[in-house]
Amino acid sequence: MFTGPSALAMDAKGRLAMPTRHREPLQALCGGRLTLTKHPSGCLMLIPEPTWQAMLEELLKLPMEAAGWRRFLLGSAQEAEMDGAGRLLIAPELRTFAKLQRDLMLMGVGRHFELWDAATYALDEAKTMDSPMPDSLKSFVF
Repeated sequence: MFTGPSALAMDAKGRLAMPTRHREPLQALCGGRLTLTKHPSGCLMLIPEPTWQAMLEELLKLPMEAAGWRRFLLGSAQEAEMDGAGRLLIAPELRTFAKLQRDLMLMGVGRHFELWDAATYALDEAKTMDSPMPDSLKSFVF
C-alpha cells in the first residue's frame, strides 16, 4: 500500500524522481515498471505494472456504454520505468493533460499513486474540504 504526500520537482525533460521510500517497494513489486494514465479528476495515475494488469482486465470487460471512459483510460496509458536514479519520464501528452509544471505533488492512494500539479492539488483539496462529507464517510471513525 502506498500512502502519503511527497512534494516533487519535475525537470525540464519531464522527469521526476520517485521518493526514496517508494523506490525499493516499487522495485520489489514491479521492477520499477509503472503505467501512467489520465485520471478523471485531472491528475495522472501512476500504477505499478501488476496492479495495472488487474485494472486492465476489468476495463476490458466494461460494456459498450463505457467505451468513452475505456478509451480515456486505456488510450492515454503509457508505460514508464524508473531509471537507475529512480526517475520516471512523464510523456508530454500526459504532462499537458494534467497541467504539470515544475512543482508537483505525488499522493500515495493505496495500490497506486496520483500525480498532481502542486497548485492544482491545493485547489482540489480546498474544494474537497469546503464540500459536504459524503454519506459513505460519515460513519467512518477517524
